[in-house]
Amino acid sequence: MPNVSSDKVKVMIVDDSAVVRGLFSRALEQDNDIDVVSSVSNGEIAIRSLKNKPVDVIVLDIEMPVMDGMTALPQLLEIDPEVKVIIASTLTQKNAQISMEALEKGASECLAKPSTTRDLASADLFKRELTQKVKALGLSVISKRKRQNPEALGQNSERDKSTRLSDQKTKSIFDDVKFDLNKEIKPFKPKALVIGSSTGGPQALFKVIEHLKGVTQPIFLTQHMPETFTKILAQHITQQTGVECAEGVEGEVVKGGRIYLAPGGYHMLIKRKGTDVIVNLTKDEPENFCRPAVDPMLRSVMDVYGNSILATILTGMGSDGLKACKTLSEKGGMVLAQDKKTSVVWGMPGAVAMANICMDVISLDEIGPRIKKIAS
Repeated sequence: MPNVSSDKVKVMIVDDSAVVRGLFSRALEQDNDIDVVSSVSNGEIAIRSLKNKPVDVIVLDIEMPVMDGMTALPQLLEIDPEVKVIIASTLTQKNAQISMEALEKGASECLAKPSTTRDLASADLFKRELTQKVKALGLSVISKRKRQNPEALGQNSERDKSTRLSDQKTKSIFDDVKFDLNKEIKPFKPKALVIGSSTGGPQALFKVIEHLKGVTQPIFLTQHMPETFTKILAQHITQQTGVECAEGVEGEVVKGGRIYLAPGGYHMLIKRKGTDVIVNLTKDEPENFCRPAVDPMLRSVMDVYGNSILATILTGMGSDGLKACKTLSEKGGMVLAQDKKTSVVWGMPGAVAMANICMDVISLDEIGPRIKKIAS
């Protein structure tokens, strides 16, 4: 295991453009908890660098000379299986397809970077998203490494003490929550299934959805991703799981047994129109800094289906979905959350778990079969 100091999130930037590397470095190092320790121009140099200078997070470009990102990715993960890789590429259909393949091969996140360095220099939203994702992924790596090898990570630091106390508190509350909620479960067959996910979500979704063949309910899904990427994600879900999935289309009538995925850049709402239930796409303001977001989608599903809903929150940073899940729980609906151990980032599922509203908090491998059992 790499001996990485726990003081800061250590980052490597891999991009053939020196200008892009400089912009990324300056954006990331504005956060005092992040340290860019390597900045290299291609995958071959990145592999050599990782062997000598361990990091927690790698921001990896796709198209580079000598060795591209896709070729380097498996070799980087072989050197350090715990390192988190963020694929950063311009927003094209080709790059979205490659980014999705990278996620399937072990990358943790993808980001659509502006198409020109001029646009990138002024893209404050992109820089904030990059910093947030790097920090969230990096801290999750540090926490895992500390648990596995505490002596190597200097347990006497203030951050380590704080993290240990937080982990102990989380375990204590989790144990209480699980006991209380399991006592109160009142099973019913839901009329609709809702899934929310973010960082680490695509890999989790493939594992969950492969168990959902044959369910008769409609499945409404929000995964935090930019436009174009969600279209490719839907195609990969269909191919890998055998469950039909497509981006929601404005005005289409909802049918059971298939997945409606919120398109990147739009909130996906569900409305009743006469005897039909239809999809409504909006450009309303982002919620929880996200569009699409889980909260507005789940609120709209409740407007149509009442409390007869099973909502599942998978790995992701932030707390999107918490407010609507609280309402669903209060109304008598069911909420499941992915556990901390199997989440890439335990932000979204951790928020609903700690709010004492889940019927259960379980591992990724258990979620798909549990949804199928409840739905059936």
